[in-house]
Amino acid sequence: MSNSISKIVNHARDYFFIIFGLTLYTFGLSAFIIPNHVVTGGVVGLATLTHFAFNWNVAFVNYSINIALLVAAFHTVGKQFVLRTIFGATMSSTLLYFFVPLFDAPVVNEQPFMCVIIGAVLCGMGVGIVFSHNGSSAGTDILAAMVAKYTNISFGRMMLYCDVIITSSSYFIFHQIDIIVYGLVFMVIFSFTADWIINNNRQAVQFMIISERWEDIANAINNDANRGCTLVHGTGWYTKQDVKMLFVVARRYESVNIFRITKAIDPNAFITQTNVNGAYGVGFDEVKVRLKKYKPQISDECMTPEDMLKQAYAQRNDKDNAQ
Repeated sequence: MSNSISKIVNHARDYFFIIFGLTLYTFGLSAFIIPNHVVTGGVVGLATLTHFAFNWNVAFVNYSINIALLVAAFHTVGKQFVLRTIFGATMSSTLLYFFVPLFDAPVVNEQPFMCVIIGAVLCGMGVGIVFSHNGSSAGTDILAAMVAKYTNISFGRMMLYCDVIITSSSYFIFHQIDIIVYGLVFMVIFSFTADWIINNNRQAVQFMIISERWEDIANAINNDANRGCTLVHGTGWYTKQDVKMLFVVARRYESVNIFRITKAIDPNAFITQTNVNGAYGVGFDEVKVRLKKYKPQISDECMTPEDMLKQAYAQRNDKDNAQ
């Protein structure tokens, strides 16, 4: 029962932060970017282009294109991502529908570059928060998620690649280079901010804890912090006594909790903390590499009669094909 309640709480927290992130994202676009006629790229950029060219509704065009992308990506990104992306597309389009008419003029008048910086930071923070909680603002997030599923290309970098082309196409409507420059500046700041938010949440830290009460600390970290511990046997060279060290890897935002648990049990515990460039495996990120297909070589001593028979048939077939 407690596990089901915990899952419900986690899902509710995720959706809360997804809505919060989408609100930041759409507010940044509506209040600072769109009133300055800056095209940001992505599906919203396409919707903005149609709005400037044909006076089409940004929210409706944004939602229509997102649904089409989701249909194309359904088998690649998975059911759970599609459901959350539908939620994200619906929420972002709804918020755009209400926000865009409220801002006929930018919040900061006659300061387009300042508006671009503020809007990019707000949008990057919003998308970073959404993506960190397994959500999506839709748009080129769908393409980025499809690529990220099979490669180690960062989310923000993939977004940048997709959006530069769309941003540059605004020249055919306004015929102004400065509009394109503003759009490119937006994308750089947006991508950097989104990557910073996402990587900050996913960054891992490594602890080495030496304490006489190592067993109590290990149990508390397992039960209260939901993190595993590895016991390492060592010798203190100064005292020439055996010591027990706990090796712990956790998310960066979990480090304060690890410190609190350790110091509450043993105020004299010796603790070291180091940053980890990447943590992969159960409870952390998944390794995304393509493994080349290979045929394992089995020595003759380890081969079974069945393996020997298969090898003989294979060699005979190779010889026949060669002839």
